[in-house]
Amino acid sequence: MAKYNIGSLYLCVEDMERAIRFYENFFEQAVTERDDIYSVFDINGFRLGLFAYRKMNEEHTWGSNCLPSIHVENIDILKQKIGNLELCFPLTKIGKNWVTEFIDSEGNHIELTTAVS
Repeated sequence: MAKYNIGSLYLCVEDMERAIRFYENFFEQAVTERDDIYSVFDINGFRLGLFAYRKMNEEHTWGSNCLPSIHVENIDILKQKIGNLELCFPLTKIGKNWVTEFIDSEGNHIELTTAVS
């Protein structure tokens, strides 16, 4: 059986500079690779890309069929992170996790989770 590793994903963005500012603030770190078309954040070895799809004349259909999920250390950090964000799914205990979803600066839905302590 083949071994698989998913090391990256990208989010489509309308405004690269706005998206970079949003994620620099969210992750509390500078963008790793900055480019007008494709910028990257290295999050502990995982590459989160921002893709300016219009500059490449690509079409994009917005929706919530792919949901990036970011895990944080504890509920206090999770609550601090969502304090000023627009939520599209309220903070809810699901099984052994706290889960919420927010909308980023570009309209993407992002899940944020932490284990119940």
